[in-house]
Amino acid sequence: MASTEVRKIKRALISVYYKDNLEPVIHALAKRGVEFVSTGGTQDFIKKLGYEVIPVESLTGYPEIFGGRVKTLHPAIFGGILYRRSHGQDVAEAEAHQITGIDLVIVDLYPFEETVSKGEDHASIIEKIDIGGISLIRAAAKNFADALIVSSRSQYSELLDLVNSGGGETTLADRYRFAASAFATTSHYDTAIFNYFNQGAGLVTFRKSVQDGRVLRYGENPHQKAVFFGRLEDLFEQLNGKELSYNNLVDVDAGVALVEEFNQDTAFVIIKHTNACGAATGITVKESYLKALQADPVSAFGGILVTNKTVDESAAQEINKLFFEILVAPDFDQSALSLLQTKKNRIILKQKAKLAQEKHFKTLLNGVIEQDADRWTDTRDELKVVTQKAPSADQVEALLFASKICKHTKSNTIVLANQGQLLASGVGQTSRVDALKQAIEKAKQFGMDVAGAAMASDAFFPFPDCVEIAAGAGISSVIQPGGSVKDQDSIDACNRTGLAMVFTGRRHFRH
Repeated sequence: MASTEVRKIKRALISVYYKDNLEPVIHALAKRGVEFVSTGGTQDFIKKLGYEVIPVESLTGYPEIFGGRVKTLHPAIFGGILYRRSHGQDVAEAEAHQITGIDLVIVDLYPFEETVSKGEDHASIIEKIDIGGISLIRAAAKNFADALIVSSRSQYSELLDLVNSGGGETTLADRYRFAASAFATTSHYDTAIFNYFNQGAGLVTFRKSVQDGRVLRYGENPHQKAVFFGRLEDLFEQLNGKELSYNNLVDVDAGVALVEEFNQDTAFVIIKHTNACGAATGITVKESYLKALQADPVSAFGGILVTNKTVDESAAQEINKLFFEILVAPDFDQSALSLLQTKKNRIILKQKAKLAQEKHFKTLLNGVIEQDADRWTDTRDELKVVTQKAPSADQVEALLFASKICKHTKSNTIVLANQGQLLASGVGQTSRVDALKQAIEKAKQFGMDVAGAAMASDAFFPFPDCVEIAAGAGISSVIQPGGSVKDQDSIDACNRTGLAMVFTGRRHFRH
């Protein structure tokens, strides 16, 4: 894009909802003799700064009508923005109709998304659908050859620098860049409106838009580029450490999602490559951490640590002995934080809000696949005892604990647990039998006794082999979805070996 085609800003149309940080821009433009055109509150704002303003209605010959729904929709305004200064016919028509060029448009749109997020009534939300503003943005962006469009208050600082450095002149490259941002603004705005309406319409179409993006150092591997789209600062306050990487973000998401399964308990999870290598509940964060660490202290090295309670000094002293990448908690005692901050690269995140995704999506083949988030957590009331022997109250608690971890572990998976402690898991195996064997072997490796343990499976058992292996290892109870045409074979195997088994009726695959 060539940058030599310079345009001087002579007239600016300014109509904004928020006036924050606008004052320096007005002063800078006035200093360079720019003429102001405006409406309503923005017009009053500029006047109070001591500058003359041309009311829009003096150009259009119409007042604001229909409660402000129509203000700027008129050829005198849109002609001034859209006519091509280098096009002879356009120039002649502008002169014939006494249309003066508008070289700068500053508009921010009605706060539609904010109104929706506040839970306001439908009528109020509808009134926050901007018509004139979005039309002005599109018009100025289309005619970037001649007009500069500022479509967000976040651009005021950039505009101020541009005005001051260029003496009130803009280059084609400047205008093109701002136009691209303008179309990003309008497409995001329309997406938000569509998604609101589609809650009632149910159209099967995919529309997502995220304005904020941060370029990451690299992707899953160093040769891959990556960007995170979203506002991490709404979820976390980073208290220490280096910049989060792609893999860090993926693992933090997995850890936070798992720990949120434990609402009232003091929970601690240790994540490696999105799977829990340690998870436990206890009376204190320290107890929960030490119990979680027992399951696999080798994999915990360099892991992602997440808890749902405040980290105190006692817990921090133990955690500080481990080399880890990230620690996430809702808060930290000052003494604990000071200790944990002694390693400069160690990432410490204070979680400010819970995850809120209702949908999950990803690119697939030549498109995108989307599904509801798996928000279902198995509870005592839904369990169906299918064996002669019913699990005890303690066994039920252990089964539900194992089920929560199983739900967040890569399929095929088997999770072995006691009440409040992960003993071992087999993850991401192509065979459920292999997953169970891996879990049993791993428990032995780290001295975790599976005698009397609970076993959770993310999907049904098509054959009785897993139950038979579990019984041979001393496992005493099983939780699984059920649903196989051969469920009875596994039930019979449990009855022969004295295992208690419950069905949940819900599968938790994770790919």
